[in-house]
Amino acid sequence: MKIGNNNLHLTYCTNIHPGEEWEKVFANLQQYIPPLKTKLAPEQPFGIGLRLAEVAARELLKGNTLTEFKSWLTENNLYVFTLNGFPYGQFHQQVVKDQVYSPDWSKQERLDYTLQLTQILAELLPPGMEGSISTVPLSYKPWFKRNQLLQAPVFIDASQNIAQVVEYMVRIRWEQGKILHLDLEPEPDGLIENAAEVVDYFQLYLLPVAGVYLSRQLGITQEAAESYILDHVRICYDTCHFALEYEDPMSVILQFQAAGIRIGKIQISAALQVKIPQDVQKRHLLIKRLRPFAESTYLHQVIARTSHNKLVHYRDLETALPSLANTIDEEWRIHFHVPIFIHDYQLLKSTQSDIENVLELLQSHHFCDHLEIETYTWEVLPDDIKLDLPASIQREFAWVINKLSTRELVLS
Repeated sequence: MKIGNNNLHLTYCTNIHPGEEWEKVFANLQQYIPPLKTKLAPEQPFGIGLRLAEVAARELLKGNTLTEFKSWLTENNLYVFTLNGFPYGQFHQQVVKDQVYSPDWSKQERLDYTLQLTQILAELLPPGMEGSISTVPLSYKPWFKRNQLLQAPVFIDASQNIAQVVEYMVRIRWEQGKILHLDLEPEPDGLIENAAEVVDYFQLYLLPVAGVYLSRQLGITQEAAESYILDHVRICYDTCHFALEYEDPMSVILQFQAAGIRIGKIQISAALQVKIPQDVQKRHLLIKRLRPFAESTYLHQVIARTSHNKLVHYRDLETALPSLANTIDEEWRIHFHVPIFIHDYQLLKSTQSDIENVLELLQSHHFCDHLEIETYTWEVLPDDIKLDLPASIQREFAWVINKLSTRELVLS
């Protein structure tokens, strides 16, 4: 739904609903979206942040399925402006862990899947609106030996594949006047995980490698090709992920702006934040409190900060917990998307303040149009903080809208 006069579009990501095949995806949309729209935007068009697994995308492009879905959207005053193209396959009710990055951007399967998403979004996107597709941060660092990482062919292979997506998006732009962008989503242990790595990737690999491809394919100069790349490849700023990296939002935005890199989508999510007590007994209480969050479905990366501001990475909360009793770390931030409207979780806190900072900056600098609430972990939350799903989604919307409600930004 559109918020205020600054062309902001707010939605939630439907990756919170289990289901990979299109039939199940559509059933979830029919169950959850119209009632939510009635409560939040009864008279306005209501936007959907659509997550499509590869199988659903393939099925949606068969026969008249996409046309029928488009008709359903029109009948219900709904629209799709952003897709989540990060998880390729199964995302619920089985072990996902590091396979969420597979296939990575060096693989043909990732390219084919993203081209399908681009075709779908180009068809669904309303005129005069930009469309975004969030995607993996190229690949997963632990799959590569550290001393080989800087020379890893994956950077070049990924750039060549992304270039083909950009070419398709540019042709859509020329033929239909629609601007779509692919938004790389940095996160801990991703091949690009922080602002500095994003800038390095764009400057060292994406612009030169994809620029040569586009220049040749489109018959344009390298300079024009790089301009198109910066239009059609942006960053998905997940507030949980950048908080995990202890990065100041304003610093990230300024680094990106200096490099000509744009933020295409903000995913609004909160991580767990833990101050490590000195007392041994309190540490054991903390371990007990954290244990239910060390579940087996998703990766829950931990980034610790020591008293010397050194950052220490743990691949998963499950493997980090045994070190908590004797660690010299002062703080842990844990990749677990907890409800954004709660700050305190009994000995634990969330990085909710980072969301507030980003939303405040958005109002003063307006660096992005797309906002997507992304608390996808409802199924695996510890029982004591599980809430009714429809009510929780509504509370998350209300929390964000309240934060954006100023004299300049009112619900329109």
